[in-house]
Amino acid sequence: MSTTVTVLVVIAVVVIAVLWYFAVYNDFVRLRNLVAESWRQVDVELQRRHELIPNLVATAERAAAFERGTLEAVTAARVNAAAASAAGSEVTGVVTAETALTNALSRLSAVAEQYPDLGAIRNYLSLQSDLGDAEDRIAATRRLYNANVRALNTKIESIPATVVATLHHVLPAQYFDLTTPDARSAVPVATLFRSPDRPV
Repeated sequence: MSTTVTVLVVIAVVVIAVLWYFAVYNDFVRLRNLVAESWRQVDVELQRRHELIPNLVATAERAAAFERGTLEAVTAARVNAAAASAAGSEVTGVVTAETALTNALSRLSAVAEQYPDLGAIRNYLSLQSDLGDAEDRIAATRRLYNANVRALNTKIESIPATVVATLHHVLPAQYFDLTTPDARSAVPVATLFRSPDRPV
């Protein structure tokens, strides 16, 4: 009788272990899919921002004596960011390119405040508003993506789930964070208004 009980206990333990293993594995599949899906949403919002920028730059160019260097920096940063997204770069590459674009757009906004004529152009104000909305949507999708990354990475590092992650080579995902050490330091005012045509 005791042998039968032992066999039943062993079978129950094995069944529970197998069920746990598949549950953890399926959890990893679900989390990876959530990370991939939320990254696609981030990509959609980044693309929307990329589409707004050429119109914003073209409108800004109409303002007399507008900063040429600033516009060229925005255009170059947009091209680099679009190329990084289109090439399916790692998150780090996209973050680097998008950070450069965000910094260039910040300089454009700072310089635009010095040109009242530009602010009077209705199309520019509308585009600036659309760009602000795009930035808000990027921030929202980035938060969702980072939350999914955090859930996946936490699961990967948790014991005993880490055993399943190691067996199936489930790697941690990268966070999408546009902040850089440079962004936290103050930008000298003179650099905001430097252009090839107007030395500081």
